[in-house]
Amino acid sequence: MTQEELIKELNKPEVLYTLLGLVAIRIIIWLLFANAIRRTLNLIAVENRLMTPNQSWLVAIPLVNIYWNFQVASRLRDSLINEFYDRKIAVEENPTFRKGSLYAWIYLATNIPLPISISGVLVILHFVTLANYWFNISANRRILEEHDKFREKEVIINDEN
Repeated sequence: MTQEELIKELNKPEVLYTLLGLVAIRIIIWLLFANAIRRTLNLIAVENRLMTPNQSWLVAIPLVNIYWNFQVASRLRDSLINEFYDRKIAVEENPTFRKGSLYAWIYLATNIPLPISISGVLVILHFVTLANYWFNISANRRILEEHDKFREKEVIINDEN
């Protein structure tokens, strides 16, 4: 297949619609992921945050997210450490950091032009590490939510006495 034939093939409407659909799905996934980060940050006291909840939306902006994924991994970790310390909750040493860093590095690698076989493996790894990181963030959010519920019950019991 010559270069002209390839360009002609890629300019077909069904190919363009498929590519646009895939890009839209990818951005929707990033928006949902950013919302999970934002919801977690909203549970952290303002003085313990190293990033604002609205900064989480930067992970949904293509190209910006290559850099911002690394920032989220370290800032979210530090914010969670601060919050867990203040609440006196014993958790793992660096919550979300290992999985977040792995996700950031693999996502960076997926944006490097590599042979299709390597890129395909990296794309699969990207989605696996994204899901793993997302679940880890959600697990830490649930810990904070459960602690909030516990504190509310404690206040009600103390008010009754």
